[in-house]
Amino acid sequence: MAVEQPMRTPVAPQGDQTRIHNIGYRNYDGPRLGRSYATRSLYSQSLRGAYGLGRSIKSKVLPMLLFVVMCVPAAIMVAVAVATKAKDLPVDYTRYAIIMQAVISLYVASQAPQSVSRDLRFKTVPLYFSRPIETADYVRAKFAALASALFILTGAPLIVLYVGALLAKLDFAHQTEGFAQGLVSVTLLSLLFAGIGLVIASVTPRRGFGIAAVIAVMTISYGAVSTLQAIAQTQGSSTAIPWIGLFSPVTLIDGLQSAFLGATSAFPGGIGPTKGEGVVYVLVVLGLIAASYGLLVRRYKKVGL
Repeated sequence: MAVEQPMRTPVAPQGDQTRIHNIGYRNYDGPRLGRSYATRSLYSQSLRGAYGLGRSIKSKVLPMLLFVVMCVPAAIMVAVAVATKAKDLPVDYTRYAIIMQAVISLYVASQAPQSVSRDLRFKTVPLYFSRPIETADYVRAKFAALASALFILTGAPLIVLYVGALLAKLDFAHQTEGFAQGLVSVTLLSLLFAGIGLVIASVTPRRGFGIAAVIAVMTISYGAVSTLQAIAQTQGSSTAIPWIGLFSPVTLIDGLQSAFLGATSAFPGGIGPTKGEGVVYVLVVLGLIAASYGLLVRRYKKVGL
């Protein structure tokens, strides 16, 4: 009878069995451009993406449409001023962004999640931090890109108004002063709205949720503050109106520019903050911008782990 022999595991021969295979990769011998170049590239890419440049046609439709919507009323105002030979523009430079705040809020709601939500959803944030770029660099690039996109959106109609006013031969000094005040106003608005939008959008990787959350914060806060201000006016509590305005991004910018930039306040009864109250507005605006940046840095330090 044949005897079944147990199977033996073959013993590997003694010695190092390591093999090096040349699969065709070559070392990079070019310049190492470092963090600053990577940050600038991320900023440029994010700014282009805010208007759909370098992306599909579908991605260009909404931001370009909102840009046109922002500029068309300014062009119409200029045409009316020229045709009627008016002595001034129908709307002050500092008032234009407040009037168009619904369009600006919609732009922030659509582009803030586009800027950060995809990186969170597809978990590409740690890949950024595997290169020379750091958390603060990533946040600065994204913050600056969205703020720049908002400045283009809000500054372009002011340029239309200013050029139209000069073509209509309105007073040069007065128009230049108003244009400069308008640029200061939209700069602060762009920084504030970009910070708030990015903080909200960074909470969720779902772009749809981010859009809904940003719209809710912008519209509900403005509606609630406006309602409370109207109630305060009817109750004879006019002194409370400026303090209530501290609780909405739109009314914050409105109060700041009415206190320091010579703008007419949109508060009920035109009761804007005094210079002393305006200082509080400035501190709150700057504090919110700084707090937004700090929250984003802490958020992405956790995400990048």
